[in-house]
Amino acid sequence: MHQRLLPLLLPHIDFAHSRVLCLIAGWGAILAEKVMSAKGTEVSLEKEIAALSASLGQKLQALGWQVTTAESCTGGAIAAAITSVAGSSGWFEGAIVSYANRIKRDLLGVDQKDLDEFGAVSEPVVRQMAMGVLNRLDANLSVAVSGIAGPDGGSEEKPVGTVWIAWAHGEGQEPMTIDARRLQLSGSRHEIQARTVVEALKGLLIIVAEHE
Repeated sequence: MHQRLLPLLLPHIDFAHSRVLCLIAGWGAILAEKVMSAKGTEVSLEKEIAALSASLGQKLQALGWQVTTAESCTGGAIAAAITSVAGSSGWFEGAIVSYANRIKRDLLGVDQKDLDEFGAVSEPVVRQMAMGVLNRLDANLSVAVSGIAGPDGGSEEKPVGTVWIAWAHGEGQEPMTIDARRLQLSGSRHEIQARTVVEALKGLLIIVAEHE
């Protein structure tokens, strides 16, 4: 009886087995494609950051300017990008990584009332960060960032990927000028941080280009 049923069952067993294998192979291909896409994005961002950093260094050196950074969500990545360029000691003054609100307040002079009312990821706070680091370090130009890189920490008002950037410039007796912009970025935590670095460097280059 079992021998007679076996030929009838085998085709069904083989079909089911092959179907499972096809599904697994399909999932594997999709996963591999996503991984390759993510790697490609990361490599592309890294190349863009390197190119922007090199260009910024050349222009700062030509102007004889110093730049500094005040960073929260990027954790010093902007400073790392700038100092990855050989000779950066000629145009990079230093940085303050103000991850905690206490550091924003105590080292950068951010008003505690603004931190309480608007939160760390806000225009008033990031403007004060940019101004504070420029005042405390001997530089002509600064950039400050504060954001939510994820994967947690977002809200309906400020979802993951919300980033505020501010650029401050003061040369000689000129009054300080500060520009700020809100970004809504997507991707993994690393991609959001890298895209923030890209935008920060682009903003610095715009200011420098206006003074060439």
